[in-house]
Amino acid sequence: MAFLRAVQSALWGTPTVAALLLTGLWLSANTGFVQVRRFGDAMRKSFGRLFERSGRGDGTSALEAVCTALAGTVGTGNIAGVVIALTMGGPGAVFWMWVSASVGMGLKYCEIALAVRYREKRDGEYVGGPMYTVKNGLGRRYLPLAVCFCAAGAAAGLGVGVMTQVAGVMSLNGADRPGATVLIGLGMAAAVAVTCRGGAAGRGRAAAVLVPVMAGLYVLGTLTVIAAHIRALPGAVLSILRGAFRPASAVGGAAGSAASWGIRRGLFSNEAGLGSSPIAHASASAGDPGEYALMGIFEVFVDTFLICTLTALAVLCSGVELPRGVPGGAGCVSAALATVFGARASDAFMAVSVSLFALSSIVGWSLYGERCVLFLLGPRAAEGYRLLFPFVTFLSAFVGLPAVILFGDIMNALMMGPNLLSLLLLTPELRRLAGRAAPSASGRCPSPPAGAPRPLPGRGNPPPRR
Repeated sequence: MAFLRAVQSALWGTPTVAALLLTGLWLSANTGFVQVRRFGDAMRKSFGRLFERSGRGDGTSALEAVCTALAGTVGTGNIAGVVIALTMGGPGAVFWMWVSASVGMGLKYCEIALAVRYREKRDGEYVGGPMYTVKNGLGRRYLPLAVCFCAAGAAAGLGVGVMTQVAGVMSLNGADRPGATVLIGLGMAAAVAVTCRGGAAGRGRAAAVLVPVMAGLYVLGTLTVIAAHIRALPGAVLSILRGAFRPASAVGGAAGSAASWGIRRGLFSNEAGLGSSPIAHASASAGDPGEYALMGIFEVFVDTFLICTLTALAVLCSGVELPRGVPGGAGCVSAALATVFGARASDAFMAVSVSLFALSSIVGWSLYGERCVLFLLGPRAAEGYRLLFPFVTFLSAFVGLPAVILFGDIMNALMMGPNLLSLLLLTPELRRLAGRAAPSASGRCPSPPAGAPRPLPGRGNPPPRR
């Protein structure tokens, strides 16, 4: 634990947080703050695509792709992770989650646009993500970046994608009872074995069922709690705003910076800057990469501005006592629900909600990790990696939550570095995809200068017409 804590502190210090925010601001400025400029288009087009039940041409449907991406991002971090931010960084951490999400919407747009632009077709399926963006967009001399990303992504698939999620379930469902631990571990492993079968399309179909059900139930429950304590809502919002700029605003007095905890938990929740969910989006049937990437703005909005905010407001409005200076968990949300529904009903509701959130996140991350292994080692290794998921799911029931959180933060940072660097190097292409490249005298976007990154011959999407 001491070693993990030291590594996490080194990787998630002020320079890392600053690099994430500054990169997001740089890319936002270069795309004309697309997350603001086209926010309305993103909401309208994304909701429209959610009703497309089949793919157009090659690739999975937009519904399956976005649900797989949301499955990976909307996990126990939206419940336990928010409470951790509240207990360790204070209510002000929620404000910094909003800040990270505002920047993150621009980052996610850029990641998805490049993933669709530089994807490849392999064994009848589109494959893409930061590793293919590096390979086909930057060229082979930058392949070490892709290798580093995939190595961290394969580890994160088992760590962030499985261990963190199962540990979150166990923290709420009686990890102190050995019999319950075994049963829950076996049940989760069996569910993972069933839902993680097939390629992107198979997991997309599973996510298309899980995500709407789990999100709808959870939003309804938290909104009911907020409505029941509506008089406390102005005070809760005020505590968020007041605490945002107080370094010692944590519940425990000085457990940590509101900015640091809010940004870290926000990133862990919406994954903007990690390069993970573009792996799912790259499999979709999509035309123009710049237009399809608007789904990324919608994704971060749903994850952080909707679900994470509702979690925080439900806890703060309910008046439940938060742990002092130690990481809280989903039990705090259950206590908030109990103020309206009673202890027994709230415990059952949270058990179902957390289990669905965890299962859906495992579905998404199983695809991410598998695609990373496919890029590094080929299809046979990827198949073996997929078979590991039920086994690791069972073992994760016996792992403590604090250690898993530290490991997840470390893997996030190791994925983020190569991904952010590739985004910065491809800024000119992002300007073009976002419609911000300066037009030539003919009215067309100019051709890239000699030496600019291009897809490798015969790979990925054909270069767009100028």
